Amino acid sequence: MRPVYLDNNATTATDASVVAAMLPWFTERFGNPSSAHAVGAAAADGVRLARRQVQALLGAAHDHEIVFTSGGTEANNTAILSALDSQPGRDEIVTTAVEHPAVLALAAHLEKTRGIKVHTVGVDGDGRLDMEDFERALGPRTALVSVMWANNETGTLFPVTDLARQAHAAGALFHTDAVQAVGRVPLSLRDTDIDMLSLSGHKLHGPKGIGALYLRKGTAFRPLLRGGRQERGRRGGTENVPGIVGLGAAADLAARYLETERGWIGRLRDRLEQGVQARIGQAYVLGDRGNRLANTACIAFDYVDADALLLMLDRAGIAVSSGSACASGGTEPSHVLRAMRVPAGAIRGALRFSLSRDTAVPDIDRVLDVLPDIVGRLRSSSPLWRDRAPTFA
Repeated sequence: MRPVYLDNNATTATDASVVAAMLPWFTERFGNPSSAHAVGAAAADGVRLARRQVQALLGAAHDHEIVFTSGGTEANNTAILSALDSQPGRDEIVTTAVEHPAVLALAAHLEKTRGIKVHTVGVDGDGRLDMEDFERALGPRTALVSVMWANNETGTLFPVTDLARQAHAAGALFHTDAVQAVGRVPLSLRDTDIDMLSLSGHKLHGPKGIGALYLRKGTAFRPLLRGGRQERGRRGGTENVPGIVGLGAAADLAARYLETERGWIGRLRDRLEQGVQARIGQAYVLGDRGNRLANTACIAFDYVDADALLLMLDRAGIAVSSGSACASGGTEPSHVLRAMRVPAGAIRGALRFSLSRDTAVPDIDRVLDVLPDIVGRLRSSSPLWRDRAPTFA
């Protein structure tokens, strides 16, 4: 029986065609793109094609608006620090309580070390942004608004195009961490006020260690990594040509399969959620069910420990997660679910199931066959379950 992998928001399998596209750039096409000879020119051509492929997926106006990075974390850090350093007199950031640690950890560091004022906007029980709180947070000292496009734990989508317009009205720049959204929702950045966007290759069937920062033409910018003149002086360091080529190939695939995958994956997710709720009592789907990623199901099980669930599912050959892989290892419940005020009886029993184009009906049915028994066994040993009351009225 093949393993069932439903942790695609943590990472996806690199597509075989992406691997094939990358391989020649490790061997016969190994040149440095900055070298002034034919071998280097071939490498520069590979980077140029990948830039156009990422541009097409994002719906950006110009290929030079794509700056290659080592991944989403570097892109997020670059965007935030650049916005602060390029706008003297503006020393405030507006973000949300449910951002990825790549944004929240940097914001906390800047608040502690540089005295930057961070406005953290809350969400409601479905993970939707508190718009009144957001509007109050904007002001004449706001340098940057940074709001994720799609939440990595619940899949809830944020109205980033509207938020970008409001940020500009306040004179601030707008950045979105779109690591989970790119390749999963249609994008047309040329039609928005978004100044900067972060993406990561390994979330869309590309390789790890490569990502990009979309930087709208004309946006004030200060580089994070200084060195040579690579990336038009915006990111020093010899280009990771195999990774860049792989990201381009993955972007091209994502653009071609976007609509088909969204419909099919959404139906598989619904099959999973409906099956779980039909077979397991006191199981609750979290997030904005009317406005979320098609591939993401966050389900909380009353009076069950998520770590125990993960262990037993893993033993059954099923890989899921209890939240962001970048925040795992701690004992505290998910900061996303705490911000949503998920009740104590359910918050420690929440699992994230994240699908991809590799997911098939037998994978979903395997989970539905195995999960009810596992939840039942864990609940039978829980003293809290014996005196239970439903968490959600």
